[in-house]
Order: sequence, then structure tokens, then C-alpha cells
Amino acid sequence: MKLASFSVASGPPRLGIVIDDEVVDVLHDLPHLSVDIAAWLPAGDDALRFLAMRSNGAPRLSLDGIKLHAPVRPSKLLAIGANYQCHLDEVAHLGLKPASRQIWFNKQISCVNDPFAPISIPDCSQEIDYEGELAVVIGRRARNVVMRDAMTVVGGYTICNDVSVRDVQMSSPTHTLGKSFDTHGPLGPWLVTADEIRDPQALVIKTFVNGELRQEASTATMIHSIAAQIAELSAIMTLEPGDVISTGTPAGTAAGMQPPRWLISGDRVRIEIAPIGHIEAPFVQNSNAALPAGSARD
Repeated sequence: MKLASFSVASGPPRLGIVIDDEVVDVLHDLPHLSVDIAAWLPAGDDALRFLAMRSNGAPRLSLDGIKLHAPVRPSKLLAIGANYQCHLDEVAHLGLKPASRQIWFNKQISCVNDPFAPISIPDCSQEIDYEGELAVVIGRRARNVVMRDAMTVVGGYTICNDVSVRDVQMSSPTHTLGKSFDTHGPLGPWLVTADEIRDPQALVIKTFVNGELRQEASTATMIHSIAAQIAELSAIMTLEPGDVISTGTPAGTAAGMQPPRWLISGDRVRIEIAPIGHIEAPFVQNSNAALPAGSARD
């Protein structure tokens, strides 16, 4: 099932099921129920059965006539670095080397952006990069999960562009500042529930800049699997429903090119992962203009 957060015109967010090129407004006559996708995930199959039942006879809207929002607003947006050998190889000239353990950083949740909303190029930098990534959405509260059980806590999958301000990233002891600018965490276009993806370690990530294919790799080539990532994180912190784990990017980033091909105002970045879908957005030189509705500054 594809669960979407959407709105019509300037109306409030709604919860929908995406079927082909339409979204079913499953809670249209139940305003007392939560439209927060994360709130439905802990109930698992029971929630999906209820929503599927509600889709019978509910209003359907064309995807062209609605605005899609980030499917979740997580309490934590965690991202792993250096998780594809091909990416490590392309940035070896920057001094990055394989680590013996997983490398994690926070993207502060104020960076979460809608899947097709403009992305800000801050005035403080000209080294703006893209990173197409598979994102895992936690479905139920998880602590100290062992690898063999890790996939049972996954609620679904979406796409993340781990937008990176490289000079800020590399000048700080941690990656967090260079990864957390407003709008630099687009998620979407919706959440595909875990039962719909047989093997998340067999998906192909493709990233295009102005129509040019820059990244193409299988999630099978991750250094640390999704299960290993969940086990590592849950040994340290409680993962909550709706939390997002961005699982790393393959080769083809702007920083990996010689010379680097940084993004400039007007560039469009599209990230595709079948069977999830795609996100796509223009980069603009004006941080305030790029803020989406419902952002931290509203």
C-alpha cells in the first residue's frame, strides 16, 4: 500500500492511499481520526486492512490536482555515511576512508521537505550536493533489536535526498551542520508499506540532474545492510514509529567528480527508486522562499 500525506489547495493535510494516478481520501468523513501516517504504523496489518476497507467508495482525486507532503514528520532523521564502497572510492581524494563501524549523523528534523518543493541553496556556500538514498521508516517502537528481527520493526520505505553543503560538512567535526539546512531533507513521494517490497536490498537507486543520470546502483551493494543499521541504532536509542533512517548514497555525487559539479540555482534533481516512485525538485538561491508549508518556521 502507498500511503500519502496530501492537501488540496491550501487545505489541511489528509491521509490517502495512492492507486495508479489517483489518491483515495480514505478519512474524508472521519475528521476525528489522525491523518499522521506514523500514528497508523504500530497497528500493522490491522491498520492497513481498515484503510483498505475505507478505500471502497471513498473520493478519489487526481495526483495532478493535489499537493504531496513528506509522508512522515519524524522525531529522528538519522543517516549513515560511507555505506557504499563505490561512493567511498569516488571521494577518496577527500581523505574519507572506510570505518570499522557504522558512521551515523543526524539531519535535524527541521530540514524535512516535501517531495516536490523547492530546495534552498544557502548564501553561505556554493558547494551544494545531492545524495539519492533509500529511506526506511520505523513502524513500531524498537529498542535492542537483534539483526534477525530487525526487519519486523520496519513500517515502510520512502526516498530521501540527503542534500549536503559540503564545505560546511567538511569544516565541522561532525556532518550534522552540513546536512541540516532548512529544506535539505526531502522525503517522499509517499510511504510504501513494508509488505509491498519483497527485498529492500534489491532496489535500484537512480539520481538525475537536469535529466542527466548521475547515480545508479543497487541497494544490494550497501556495506551495512538495513537490518544491521537498525540493530546498531536500536542498541543505542529507542526508535519510534515514523523515525527515518536514510541508508546511504552510492557513487555519482557532485563531490565525487573531478572537478566537482556543484548544484546551482535552477538545477533540478530527480531521484527514482522502483517500485516506490520518484521525488524531484528545483534548487533555488533563497532560503526563505523555499520553505514548505508546515515547516518549522511556520
